[in-house]
Amino acid sequence: MNTTNTEQVKPAGPWTRYVGAASLCVAAALVAWPLAQWLDLANIVMLFLLAVVFAALLFGRRPAIVAAFLSVGLFDFFFVPPKFSFAVNDVQYVVTFAVMLLVALLIGHLTTALKQRADDAQSRAAEQSGLYQLAQSLAGALTVERTIEAVGDYVSDQLDARVALLLPDAGNELQLTGESQLVLSSTERIAARAVHASNETMDAHELGCDDNERILLPLLGATRNRGVMIIAANDDNHHRLASHAALLRAVASLLTTALERLHYVEVANRSELEIQSERLRSGILAALSHDVRTPLTALYGLADTLASDPTLNTAHTHETAVAMRDQALQLNSMVTNLLDMARMQAGHITLRREWQPLDEVVGASIKFAASALKQRSVTTSLERDLPLVNIDAVLIERVLCNLFENAAKYSPLASDIHLAARATDAEIEISISNSGKGFPVDRLERVFMLFERGEQDGHNSGMGVGLAICRAIVEAHGGRIRASNPPQGGASVTFTFPRGTPPKIDLAVDAEGSLP
Repeated sequence: MNTTNTEQVKPAGPWTRYVGAASLCVAAALVAWPLAQWLDLANIVMLFLLAVVFAALLFGRRPAIVAAFLSVGLFDFFFVPPKFSFAVNDVQYVVTFAVMLLVALLIGHLTTALKQRADDAQSRAAEQSGLYQLAQSLAGALTVERTIEAVGDYVSDQLDARVALLLPDAGNELQLTGESQLVLSSTERIAARAVHASNETMDAHELGCDDNERILLPLLGATRNRGVMIIAANDDNHHRLASHAALLRAVASLLTTALERLHYVEVANRSELEIQSERLRSGILAALSHDVRTPLTALYGLADTLASDPTLNTAHTHETAVAMRDQALQLNSMVTNLLDMARMQAGHITLRREWQPLDEVVGASIKFAASALKQRSVTTSLERDLPLVNIDAVLIERVLCNLFENAAKYSPLASDIHLAARATDAEIEISISNSGKGFPVDRLERVFMLFERGEQDGHNSGMGVGLAICRAIVEAHGGRIRASNPPQGGASVTFTFPRGTPPKIDLAVDAEGSLP
């Protein structure tokens, strides 16, 4: 439904309105002429004033002014003695003419103003009804495309115009979204980027894009700019969009609200899905770890007993028992990692921090990982005068053991594994490197995610849990962990944790206290 205004009910040609107003005055004169012998001149004046009222209602203010002057002339010529002449015998009629003209002009003005107010009220009511229907349509829209379609239908019906919507992508670059009703030039795209950056409305017609009027409005959301809406008048639309600036701003506001609602619904759905997936995964890990660990421990005990049985007669049987025990031990390590990861993801990780010498923690870790490090040489390079570190020694040993096992798993036999530690002003940095193939370049960050492995098609066993546990423990200590491929080849994993301020130790007092 198009917006109603005064001009739409008037005939197309301007002279037609003046001819119509004059016709009303002539009609009033024709009606009054046969009644002149029975009516007083004051009543005849009323007929002409009525003609002025109708002229104002039907044709507007200027034709009503013409009707007022013409009515005075007709009244003087046909009804005031001497008739058929503009001469006036009685001076009192001059006052009558003046009052008649003034009253006719006043009535014409008031009637036109009243009609204009009625038309404006009707137009505002139509706009409010259209906005209400648009708000209902946008509230029920489930996709951005449906939102654009609803706005396009509204703009077409109410303003006889077309619409295009540009939304920012992941890189904050404006992209034409949905089935656009417009073909945008490069100049208009530049103008849209300027509107998006400045958050100010722009009239593209002033840029000389084409002969049609276009308005660019920013979609200002609560947190950020959601895009740019471009409204273009059709070729046969004679109404300027600038006169509907308030309406266009209201449409832009409704569109912005709808886009923000869709954005937050998508974020909420994605978050809920991630929460449910994480909860399900943690539950499965916990149940699997607990249910598998008991029979696995029994299997390991039986295999170890069988491998230690001196009554075994053949070497083959002994080797089989040892292999069963080693595989059970490896599987038990995997299940332990799963259980620990489930516990960490549930937030059940408690640090028992103590000030520890780092070299003792490193030595204990190498000892615990001895079975995984067999047939490989481990070298250490610890910076001299390393300070005490405030850590949970058991968990940091777990980190080092996992890194040693990974380094051994993905490096050739008889190769070197190197551990280096150094202190900076704020951190303690530890790195473990090997001479293997290195990490895939595109997976340097993903290897620390749960169930992610460095080699997707490798023959090495594993579930992709060890590095995820390392990251959880290091981050619990307030540190960071990263993977890299050194220039000299191989792979390296480096983690840090805050240095802190170690307690002061008085060596002289300790020495005196140790004397017998």
